[in-house]
Amino acid sequence: MFYKIIISGFALLFLTNCNAQKETKNSGKVATKDKISKSIEGKIIYFTEGENKFLPEYQMNVTFKNISEDSRCPEGVTCVWQGAAVANIEFMGTTTRPMTIPLATTENAGRNYHKSTFFNGYTISLVEVNPAPSAGEGAKSLAGKYRIGIVITKGGEDSTTR
Repeated sequence: MFYKIIISGFALLFLTNCNAQKETKNSGKVATKDKISKSIEGKIIYFTEGENKFLPEYQMNVTFKNISEDSRCPEGVTCVWQGAAVANIEFMGTTTRPMTIPLATTENAGRNYHKSTFFNGYTISLVEVNPAPSAGEGAKSLAGKYRIGIVITKGGEDSTTR
């Protein structure tokens, strides 16, 4: 009888510990999102694949050309590497020539993946790529359906003079 009480006590302790870990993970995610939103001066600007917008506040024209690579882990699958999506985005300032710059969802200098770039006195960051690939269909079925979010902030080196 006594051993059943001890085993029940340990089970209750483990379940309480698991719940505490979930709360810690969730609160960390919220803090990270709050931190990101506070550090971002500008707002997220969304583009669908092929969409072109002139942004008067930045004096530049932005075109989301396509996704050249999407090796992100499909939803519902456990992967060894999180993968990356690479968006080709064309930027053209009012006094500059157009430049197509690839921006990725992860930072990996070895594979030439960069989340941010500098253009015309602004730092441009890729913050969102949707939808995520699914396990059944993969990324090829998403061609033409992608939507990205970028953030443009003042500052950084001027890449148009390189």
